[in-house]
Amino acid sequence: MIHTDEHTKEAVGTLEGLISILEDGKLGYTNAAEHVSSPAIKTDFLEFARERALFIVELQDEINKLGKSTDTSGGGPLGALHRAWIDIKSSFTSGDTEAIINACVTGEEAAIEKYKMALEKNELELNQIALVSKQLNSIQITLEKIKAKRLNA
Repeated sequence: MIHTDEHTKEAVGTLEGLISILEDGKLGYTNAAEHVSSPAIKTDFLEFARERALFIVELQDEINKLGKSTDTSGGGPLGALHRAWIDIKSSFTSGDTEAIINACVTGEEAAIEKYKMALEKNELELNQIALVSKQLNSIQITLEKIKAKRLNA
């Protein structure tokens, strides 16, 4: 693949957008863990937050490989997801485990949507596509785990 500045810029923008989604998820799960009463669900949420932190590092490494520094201040078109996780905070105050789980489902569904869009854009290199696909798959598995908890809550 030919590296043009424009192409690199597009790829970096896409990866930064995913990083901002992951930051929201990490924060969302950390907040959720503080507000659920179940120790088992709390442990899972903290694990999901750690996984997001790991994904962020992986994507930052890819941006660094492109010769760019990671600036996570931008949200761009992916900023809407931020609102999906922010909306969650209102349900956290009640300590309502079901509402918190539903909010996490909403956040993950939004993240999956953004990941799919990133892959469809066709701006990423093969190794980046593989990494983003792996992360997407993991987020989908997490979503299924959360949906299963909804049944047990």
